[in-house]
Amino acid sequence: MMTDPISDFLTRIRNGLMSRHETVSMPSSKMKICIAEILKDEGYIVDCSVEENGITKTLIINLKYDGNQMPVIDSLRRISKPGLRIYRGASDMPEVRGGVGMAVVSTSRGVMTNAAARKQNVGGEVLCYIW
Repeated sequence: MMTDPISDFLTRIRNGLMSRHETVSMPSSKMKICIAEILKDEGYIVDCSVEENGITKTLIINLKYDGNQMPVIDSLRRISKPGLRIYRGASDMPEVRGGVGMAVVSTSRGVMTNAAARKQNVGGEVLCYIW
């Protein structure tokens, strides 16, 4: 049993980038798919897809590198953990690395970036920082 699936998601991406893998795969969930879609929309990964293997579903993420084969994602950091949840209001949304990075926030209107949450004037649980 996994205690923190989002942390596992981020660690698999981090390990794949450090090993220069083209793709990483992991067990799929709705939250992981939402976060992967945000990473794709913001240009941090190339693509994501869900593959069905009978009963189980696997999330496959195609990692993105620049022209020098350096990862586009510099770092991923889990903020809200199962033992200590971190919530922020719309006016208190964190700004990651002076606006260069982004925070992924779970709100009542779905999972979105900190900029989108600020624009829609909603607060929520700050899941992770990516830069």
